[in-house]
Amino acid sequence: EFDGNPYAALLHAVTVRTAVMVAHWQAVGFCHGVMNTDNMSILGLTIDYGPFQFMDAFDPGHICNHTDRQGRYAFDQQPDIAHWNLFCLAQALLPLITDKPLALRALEAFKPTFTDTLHQLMCAKLGLLDAAAATAKTDADLWQDILALLAQDQVDYTIFWRRLSQAQADGKPEPVRDLFITRADFDVWMLTFSERTAHIDKGLQADLMLKTNPKFVLRNHLGELAIRAAQGKDFSGVAALHSLLSHPFDEHPEFETYADFPPDWASKIEISCSS
Repeated sequence: EFDGNPYAALLHAVTVRTAVMVAHWQAVGFCHGVMNTDNMSILGLTIDYGPFQFMDAFDPGHICNHTDRQGRYAFDQQPDIAHWNLFCLAQALLPLITDKPLALRALEAFKPTFTDTLHQLMCAKLGLLDAAAATAKTDADLWQDILALLAQDQVDYTIFWRRLSQAQADGKPEPVRDLFITRADFDVWMLTFSERTAHIDKGLQADLMLKTNPKFVLRNHLGELAIRAAQGKDFSGVAALHSLLSHPFDEHPEFETYADFPPDWASKIEISCSS
């Protein structure tokens, strides 16, 4: 419908690409931290990664940029901020598009694209090989419920998903259960999850989950330690992170500590646009 107007078609393409990108952020627990309009390009990409962060303990309202006092760019605000930035782009392009309703139609793709992409990503994190329209509501409840439990108990996001993946591979859910304070709530969820996946081949399910849920992410304290060492001309930490993050789904048993819980001092790290 936008073929006759290349600027509206461009806006539509950027809208779709941005929606997909932000859905991937949300699925992996990534916080950009400074999503103002000048940090999002017309290619649907972003720049200025000074205050970015992969979440440790899951908190939907997490603010990773310590200068963002109002929480404008908090984790759970990222989809809305991306949509707002696209609206600003539409305003800038309006003199070229010349048709305001057409520009608004180009933006309409954001919410359904984001919602559908996030749903598919979260289903993959759960190893739901057969996720489809017939199970959409049930599956959405499944991943939304576990996110609520993660937030309730402040469970480490990356470690939870990796342990759940391993539990499906080896049939040992105890390491996952140990992450929760309210274990009875987790047991209820795990029963629902087990019933939903009872007919799915466990080997295939575990394979999908282990390829979807990374073991390694660039946590703040890992970056901080690598930077400190590099300032002393020791670049081994940078090299190790580069190697791990190039293949974040592999086991790398010799680097097990890089996949462990962050130390207590990590919670005191403050990052901003000048980080």
